[in-house]
Amino acid sequence: MTVRTASTYVCQECGAAHPKWSGRCDACGAWNTLIEEVTGDGATKPGGKRGAKRRLALSPLDGPMTGPDRRACGIGEFDRVTGGGLVAGSALLIGGDPGIGKSTLLLQVAAALANAASVVYISGEEAIDQLRMRAHRLNVRDAPVRLAAATCVDDIAATLEGPGDAEVVVIDSIQTLFTGDLDSAPGTVAQVRASAQVLIRLAKRRGFVLLLVGHVTKEGMIAGPKVLEHMVDTVLYFEGERGHQFRILRAVKNRFGPTDEIGVFEMSDTGLREVSNPSALFLAERECDVSGSAVFAGMEGSRPVLVEIQALIAPSAFATPRRAVVGWDTARLAMILAVLEARCGMAFAGSDVFLNVAGGMRIAEPAADLAVAAALASAALGRPLPAETVVFGEIGLAGEVRAVARADIRLKEAAKLGFTAAIVPARRTGAGPAALRTTGIAHVGDLLSLLRDQPSPAASRSAARA
Repeated sequence: MTVRTASTYVCQECGAAHPKWSGRCDACGAWNTLIEEVTGDGATKPGGKRGAKRRLALSPLDGPMTGPDRRACGIGEFDRVTGGGLVAGSALLIGGDPGIGKSTLLLQVAAALANAASVVYISGEEAIDQLRMRAHRLNVRDAPVRLAAATCVDDIAATLEGPGDAEVVVIDSIQTLFTGDLDSAPGTVAQVRASAQVLIRLAKRRGFVLLLVGHVTKEGMIAGPKVLEHMVDTVLYFEGERGHQFRILRAVKNRFGPTDEIGVFEMSDTGLREVSNPSALFLAERECDVSGSAVFAGMEGSRPVLVEIQALIAPSAFATPRRAVVGWDTARLAMILAVLEARCGMAFAGSDVFLNVAGGMRIAEPAADLAVAAALASAALGRPLPAETVVFGEIGLAGEVRAVARADIRLKEAAKLGFTAAIVPARRTGAGPAALRTTGIAHVGDLLSLLRDQPSPAASRSAARA
């Protein structure tokens, strides 16, 4: 009997199906995201045969409620990002660049959870002997983790349905899996979505925690259909620069906890070590008496983090000066430069501007505007900021300095690390520690007045020698 096949075109961004190809998705408006998927009439549909119907049991809104049963692994930074631990029956998606340490992190988490739970680690990229070699290097070879190397979702689902209930399942990675119901190759949009759907449905029914590893594209987004991120409960990104030993685990979606929470790790020969005080680590090699440097007191989720922002202004040899940014938004840098030129009379049109967030950290909140302006103005004027000073505040297009949230927590973290002064918005909310001297400014021009009153580095060195 010949099985008829039908082609549909599925959007990679939203998952909408179209009967024919077009350059633009009608559902989400994305361009060039439709990919052909071939399905057979004999493929098993989730939900039984066509036409089968059943009544749903409706529950009242004010019924009995129980909180999520969390399972903490004992790695403090990982538990912080997940909201206090892993919830039974939840699905987590961890993405990151190749070689950043995703498999290392999950093997350490699996080993920590195996002391009190039944853990299964299934790899589609490595053999069992390779997993054992990594466990030996990480000093977790004695953990009772059960291993398997497989790529067929049907075999994995049959194994997890069998005796010996698993409580935590790690899949490394979702892009290597395939299901026999589809004819497409592993890693395609259809296979990734179908494989994830089978595993997530099984995790919800059996009540085990599902940890999925996802590859990322060259833009840094998780590869595959965007609907994959909507299917899971938590999305974590593992970030870091290859030249730095720091790794940052960031939660961008969490149905059972706060988002934008971060966990900081340090990569070593024996695996990842958690960093309990990342501010001290990011500021360990900071030079105080140097122009173009400012310490920003930021917030990452519920945690205050102090990082150094560095700026360099150099004469340009080209008609179009360069604007290079590492760890911050390029468009926001252009806005700050325009405000300094239009509202404060500074000139950057003939200079190359380089901005760097030290330590491999990435900053997204607008509270860093004032710290970036301070670093740029300090580099342009050749005057360093006052020693042991932190800066934070948002800058508007008129040059006004706006208040930011959680100013008191930022100031307390600065005082704990030994800072004695802070440049903050004039209309901030919350009072800082008494030992911290705060200077409130209402306009970015007031910041330039403070910098012009500071002695140059050469004058400071002469006074020190005298």
